[in-house]
Amino acid sequence: MGDAYIAEGVRRAAALGNRGPLEFTAEGALAPHIDAAYWRTGFYIFEGVFGDAEVADLVADFDRFLERAPTSSTATTDAAGRPALSPGPGQKRRFTFGKPLGDPFGGTGAARGRYQARMTEYAAPDDAPEEVLVNVVGALQFMDSFLRLYGHPRLLAVAAHINGPDFVPFREALWIKEAGLGPSTAWHQDGTTHWDTPELDAGTHGFNFMAQLYPTTAENGLWLIPGSHCSGKVDIKARVAANGGSDRLPGAVPMVCAPGDVALVNRQILHGAFANRSDRRRVSLTFGFHRRASVAGVVGEQPEAYDDERIHRRARVIALGIDARRQRFPDEPRFDYRPLAAEAAANHWNKANREAVLTDYEQYDLGI
Repeated sequence: MGDAYIAEGVRRAAALGNRGPLEFTAEGALAPHIDAAYWRTGFYIFEGVFGDAEVADLVADFDRFLERAPTSSTATTDAAGRPALSPGPGQKRRFTFGKPLGDPFGGTGAARGRYQARMTEYAAPDDAPEEVLVNVVGALQFMDSFLRLYGHPRLLAVAAHINGPDFVPFREALWIKEAGLGPSTAWHQDGTTHWDTPELDAGTHGFNFMAQLYPTTAENGLWLIPGSHCSGKVDIKARVAANGGSDRLPGAVPMVCAPGDVALVNRQILHGAFANRSDRRRVSLTFGFHRRASVAGVVGEQPEAYDDERIHRRARVIALGIDARRQRFPDEPRFDYRPLAAEAAANHWNKANREAVLTDYEQYDLGI
């Protein structure tokens, strides 16, 4: 990636006015300047949402998880030869691997074809493994610290502000871009189901939070096209062709973050990540939310429409995260998730609910 492209992207990002501390009004609504900047640009970076102690807790938990993860897409053991986490039928669904500095998604049918064009691929170092871990879904069942972050009262208050008090979950994942090895993520928009509906607006496909464990830079981080969440479905191939075939799309900006920052990213914004040839690892804890109206009765990633039973089952994970955080941070205000307020006693964070609610929970994700 050329230095001039990076420098120009960093300059544009700094001028957007869409970053700062997470603030609310006296009435509990998201601060108007944050709300306006989010809807104008399609993303907002909340600085310092969680402090050094929680960052350290998350990093240590992530390192423990990584030690127990399978070493390849076909392996059933970890790096020490022990049975890996989640072996068997669920492994392929949960763990995505890719060729170092390659592009595992671009130009393929992955995610219902939303990765339309391939990114530039680079030769991997001679000592690189054949595959590196790129993405893990259902990650809350592997990292208790992530579950506690998921129940963060201020972040859930943002979800209620953006998507309404009856908001519902989408998916939780780890995105891993190892230093000098991390594959690219081809330019794409996350939404797939509602592009042709007359009710489509800038928030129809929801949003993701992206919490950062390490410094996120222009070289290893996500790049976005500000305002593209309002453009409907983008013809990415045409954009690349108009750019002379280059994946360095004009107008893009990098999402630069410090550990403890959390980005609010509209799922309709055009975004992607270049192969990580830098000397810094990036790990993003990603968790998304939808409007209930965008999900209820919709046929998404499964052949059956999302009914009330499925939505309720999946939403219990929110209640579990809230109670897990309460147990670790008892002096912190607790978020009131209204759809399940009457069921608080049934959604305590304990061993029984770990099995009943979290095991294989990602098969009930509400993808649209």
